[in-house]
Amino acid sequence: QVQLVESGGGLVQAGGSLRLSCAASKSITSFIAMAWYRQAPGKQRDFVARIHNSGTTTSADSVKGRFTISRDYDKNMVYLQMNSLKPEDTAVYYCVAQETVARFYWGQGTQVTVSS
Repeated sequence: QVQLVESGGGLVQAGGSLRLSCAASKSITSFIAMAWYRQAPGKQRDFVARIHNSGTTTSADSVKGRFTISRDYDKNMVYLQMNSLKPEDTAVYYCVAQETVARFYWGQGTQVTVSS
């Protein structure tokens, strides 16, 4: 069983920045891709950003130009740098590891709250 642990969430004012981190219990080089999702209160879980093992990244239109996903193989970590945060970015953020086409692992999530 793969374990993913997110950290770095917290309370920040609008316009501020946070960096989320995701630590995996298995080498991230073994995954097809790593991603971040988020879920706001009363809403469905939404895609935020993804990094393929090739290095290709994709992100949701709502965060383009503000959020950046990256990875560090030496530290076995995945990051989400979030800049110019808005109140609508408030959500629980989840780290996701894709091991195969149909196998995904999810972390427990970290809360991000952006005050106006």
